[in-house]
Amino acid sequence: MVRKKKITRKTTETDISFEINLDGTGVGEIDTSIPFLDHMFTLFAKHGFFDLWVRGTGDINVDYHHLVEDLGICFGTAVKEALGNKKGIARYGAAYVPMDETLCHVCIDVSGRPYLVFRAAFGGKKIRDFDPLLLEEFFKALTDHGGITLHVNVIYGKNPHHIAEAVFKAFARALRDSVRIDDRIEGVLSTKGSI
Repeated sequence: MVRKKKITRKTTETDISFEINLDGTGVGEIDTSIPFLDHMFTLFAKHGFFDLWVRGTGDINVDYHHLVEDLGICFGTAVKEALGNKKGIARYGAAYVPMDETLCHVCIDVSGRPYLVFRAAFGGKKIRDFDPLLLEEFFKALTDHGGITLHVNVIYGKNPHHIAEAVFKAFARALRDSVRIDDRIEGVLSTKGSI
């Protein structure tokens, strides 16, 4: 069974089509209208072996905020729906990823309970015209709509681009581990019988 889902979202502020294949090979076509976010999504797909097809437009003449947040909503919703009943998934995932002077640690529990801890300091610097503070908004929307507990801890780092890249690569590897099917798991990995 291929675990794949397409989500569309159209508001007065954004128009998004987002499709993910959890059992992919790391390919996709990505055009979010935000070049830096395209780069991050491409890294995510490659390092997590997820296939992504993303198209997004929005009121970026105002700010990137609405589009970034709505992409997070679509991302989280697509992952949640692609997982279906979550039977057999490992549920937990964690990864350390270095990026030059930066080291990031990400832990995930696909628990059905949304919670975000996001500890990353970007030193008030933009990445070209992208404000990296929006990444917390992106991951908040993703966790809220994906029912995911996510802890992102940048242990150290200086370059904002390296920090963001380490976050997305670590997130990709941790999510890959948490959604993988483990044949030893009967039903879901919970003493309560549901997640």
